[in-house]
Amino acid sequence: MPSSSKQRKAVYDIYCQTQDGQRFIVEMQKAKMNFFKDRALFYSTFPIKEQAKKGLWSFELVPVYFIAILNFHYDEAEEIRKFRRDVCLKDQDGDVLFDKLHFRFLSVPLFTKQEHELITHFDKWVYFLKHLENFDQIPAILNEPIFRKGFEIAELAHLTPKQYEAYLKSLLEYGELENATETAFKEGKEEGELEKSIAIARNMLAKGFDLTTISELTGLSQLVISNLTNKKL
Repeated sequence: MPSSSKQRKAVYDIYCQTQDGQRFIVEMQKAKMNFFKDRALFYSTFPIKEQAKKGLWSFELVPVYFIAILNFHYDEAEEIRKFRRDVCLKDQDGDVLFDKLHFRFLSVPLFTKQEHELITHFDKWVYFLKHLENFDQIPAILNEPIFRKGFEIAELAHLTPKQYEAYLKSLLEYGELENATETAFKEGKEEGELEKSIAIARNMLAKGFDLTTISELTGLSQLVISNLTNKKL
């Protein structure tokens, strides 16, 4: 048995936890791997053991889910292969014995739906994962924010270091351009408002309004208004 926490460490593709504590492990494998179900069971023990508490503890656990997205047929005989298997612990009568350890196996090569056959959101996700590397652009049926984001992440993951550096530079340049444009617009708007106030003040001066009234109505200082009177603005 490993003697240190470093030796006992498991590495997952994705490991997340819900607000109520449920654990989800997601493994994505392209190359065939022997004894994958053994691996799944082994990995699922880590989020179970980490729930142990020091001192008195009732042994109550939160659910753990292991989700495998596989681009190969794992070790079932061909005649019993299934695209999707949802597994939990059951007794000899098929009744659920323990509802806190779940396995989801997806054998992607067995998913044969075409684009026009995608109905559910689950269908779309599997299709997206299966065909992602062949997409030049997002298909119309997947043109949703979540899939566009996934496509963008996948594109970034395949950039070389030099390409990624250029991408970051382009983002910086775009941000600077956006900021400059926004600043120019704001300054232009403020300048336009100032010119409008000055025009109103000139008109009021011509009609004999006092400086205090003009200042209150236009927001201009009395000094600025006095300069208008002296033709300095």
